Amino acid sequence: MTRLRWPRRRFLAAALLGPLASACSGRRGAARRDPGGVLTVSTEQQASWVRNFNPLLAPGNIRWPTRAGIYEPLFIYDTMGGKVVPWLSSGFTWGPDKRTLHCTLRPGVTWSDGQPFTADDVVFTFEILQRHKALDLFGVWSFLDDVRATGPDALVFSLKKQYVPGLVYLGHQPIVPRHVWRDVPDPVTFTNERPVATGPFTEITVFQNQVYELGRNPRYWQPGKPALRGLRFPAYPGNDQATLALLHGEVDWAGNFVPDVERIFVARDPAHHHYWFPLVGGTVMLYPNAARAPLSDERVRKAISMSIDRALLVKVAMYGYTRAADATGLHDGYARFRSPEAAAAGDWISHDMERAGRLLDEAGYPRRADGLRASADGAPLTLDVHVVTGWSDWIRAAQIIAQGLRALGVTSAARAYDFSAFFEKLQKGAFDLSLGWSSDEPTPYHFYRDLMGTATLRPLGEPAARNWHRFGSEEADALLAAFEGAADEREEMRLSHALERLFATRAPVIPLFPNPSWAAFNTRHFEGFPSAQDPYAKPSPYSAPECLLVLTRITPRGA
Repeated sequence: MTRLRWPRRRFLAAALLGPLASACSGRRGAARRDPGGVLTVSTEQQASWVRNFNPLLAPGNIRWPTRAGIYEPLFIYDTMGGKVVPWLSSGFTWGPDKRTLHCTLRPGVTWSDGQPFTADDVVFTFEILQRHKALDLFGVWSFLDDVRATGPDALVFSLKKQYVPGLVYLGHQPIVPRHVWRDVPDPVTFTNERPVATGPFTEITVFQNQVYELGRNPRYWQPGKPALRGLRFPAYPGNDQATLALLHGEVDWAGNFVPDVERIFVARDPAHHHYWFPLVGGTVMLYPNAARAPLSDERVRKAISMSIDRALLVKVAMYGYTRAADATGLHDGYARFRSPEAAAAGDWISHDMERAGRLLDEAGYPRRADGLRASADGAPLTLDVHVVTGWSDWIRAAQIIAQGLRALGVTSAARAYDFSAFFEKLQKGAFDLSLGWSSDEPTPYHFYRDLMGTATLRPLGEPAARNWHRFGSEEADALLAAFEGAADEREEMRLSHALERLFATRAPVIPLFPNPSWAAFNTRHFEGFPSAQDPYAKPSPYSAPECLLVLTRITPRGA
């Protein structure tokens, strides 16, 4: 097998760090002028911005603050604290049969245009999802029977069945104003260029191809918040450009990968340059498209997994910020649920080229005389790996994966696309293999529902909100159904372990490593960011709606 050798690894690191280090040395000590209370954030990475603030569309199609900054949910699940934080809702209670959820809204909330926020807005939002299946990203109408207002500040969700895990799907849904959206002819294509919302930042003060800015909501319901005057978003096409801006003091809060962060970022200004990368940012997966042969074959998926040198991925692509995934696929947000026995049962997670080759032989893809693997009709086995242009860590990971596949006799290359094109292909199943992320919601139920349940299955070509790889298991459905009515945490644990064993047996997707919640901060002008010492929320700006906890906590330094 051909491997990346140590000199090659050094070359990769030097190739990336060289431009950053030289650029930094030329501007050492340079500081951005006082931003005047406007926080500059690096989240999405695209060459230019498209003005779309429709909160009912999937993240990636819309600008980042839309679902957690402009619009808001009923409540927020705090990953680091393991608790539900009331937001637009001041509280909720389950009925005795756990098939009705009574929700009380926070009094005194208004929309940014001054109209009152009421239960009718919540009902209207969920009715939109019912009429437009493409907008029901969490599949709430698969378990929701009805939602009705019982007063201006009260409503009841009626469920078709017991479905306690559905609480987070209902609670995290961004709510839109009925008095504005009732006149929208097609909510699926609506770009909502001038949003009316309840969030802390609702005013679009600047929108250009290369930068946009949001001003704070003058009618925000939290007294004295936000302390920030606004948010600013420059367009950076990739990690390298975003990192340079961070190093030069042009970014205050970055959610992108930073190579060798201690040396090139912290050491530059130890008093103000900080980071926190807890492993709660989901799991980075290699998604095999199970709707396409031969990836529908479990043996092929496992062979691909065994061709991947995860230790090399972690060292070269991820700079040692994480660790190799195990066969449960679970990240640290689910640490208390992880079963060591299930993790050990999935031996396909180990790097074993000999066994990988035998599995492909069994699946009907032997090596030809030229060393390439082919099907019975002589067609070479070709599996390209899709990745996002500019995501330098993932690009290196995709290259290492493709190299391992080529060593196995599979024709493979890393194919990079601009994020919008990448995400469209991912949603529609227009790929063989694609890097991607996982959900990181309160329990493994949500994680495995996305990866093995049939409720989120969509035909090829139809956008899928979660199940991008088109895999469904009736055995998983039965376990998930039992989880939906679990009476206590012990029962949840038992069912989680059963789902972990099933995942480790079937290999529906290929876990690579737990993803850090990327967060680098420049505290020269702002303070109050999450940290290991004050872990009040996930630190990455990507974490909607949890980043609302951060946006309403950050203050200008000295304010």
